[in-house]
Amino acid sequence: MVNIGNITLPDFPLLLAPMEDVSDPPFRAVCRAFGADLTYSEFISSASLVKGAIHARRKLDIFDSERPVGIQLYGGDEEMLAQAAAIVEATNPSLLDINFGCPVKGVVGQGAGAGVLRDPDRMVRLTTACVKATSLPVTVKTRLGWDEGSKNFVEVAERLQDTGIKALTIHGRTRTQLYKGEADWALIAAVKNNPRMQIPIFGNGDIDSAEKAVEYTRRFGVDGIMIGRAAIGYPWIFREIKHFRETGEPAPAPTVAERVAVCRMHLAGALKWNGPTQGLNEMRGRYAHYLKGLPNIKEYTRRLVRLPDAAGVEALLDEIAQLLQNYVTEPQPIQLVNYHENCAL
Repeated sequence: MVNIGNITLPDFPLLLAPMEDVSDPPFRAVCRAFGADLTYSEFISSASLVKGAIHARRKLDIFDSERPVGIQLYGGDEEMLAQAAAIVEATNPSLLDINFGCPVKGVVGQGAGAGVLRDPDRMVRLTTACVKATSLPVTVKTRLGWDEGSKNFVEVAERLQDTGIKALTIHGRTRTQLYKGEADWALIAAVKNNPRMQIPIFGNGDIDSAEKAVEYTRRFGVDGIMIGRAAIGYPWIFREIKHFRETGEPAPAPTVAERVAVCRMHLAGALKWNGPTQGLNEMRGRYAHYLKGLPNIKEYTRRLVRLPDAAGVEALLDEIAQLLQNYVTEPQPIQLVNYHENCAL
């Protein structure tokens, strides 16, 4: 078992990364259904939350069925971050996470996200303020440093642990790398293997298959793995990792029926959370990911995104399931699409 404060997760937990415009409640529910052990909200600006911005408050929506779930904040002001942490606690999530990893200019320019990596002292002050402001378990998600010259994260991780955080997730790149090159899991392992570290260390970056997830676990000894871009449109990756870890064999590819069922599940969640119009619009970017690799699917997805109501979508999904019921799906290579402009860490 892996413990994050008072939260108990299974041995070698799989975490769904917080991804802006992706990790909303309907998507989190889908990933939980296929094996994600802990999920996170889209990131929330502490300043926007304190000022009462509707879009920020809405990201606090969580449902009991998806627990354990964490709310992620970012911000560069200690007082504002502490106030936001108190607001988050009132919504009763399982934990609160601080984003020190988002590399986009708009966030970095505020002295938040990965912008804090240039000043470890400030990172520690921000974390301390957040820990003191809430009784929730506080965790941190970050990168290895600002650039190659500042990859001093073994020491920084010790200091963050000393503030009272309960877990640390490390994306194996610097801010200047964005998503280029390979993630440096050796330095993640150096943090994990530091005898001073007593909290769980989760690794993140470049995991795009069950085989790689298990290999990296064995090589680098992390307590669990956070999956981000590889889960977009492919929630089965959580199931596949668990199956491969337990059996040593690849899991069967998702069937056509499963792909269609996931479209239905996500659609139902989107309609419930967003309402009929916004929910339908929000789903239009999702079908192609879930149905990728099926024959003639581009024509179907073009039709799906043009339908004006959920009944039409359901009818077309029925048609897809019926026409392709005997089609045997093959495993599709997972493409780690560059979503860094939306802080998909």
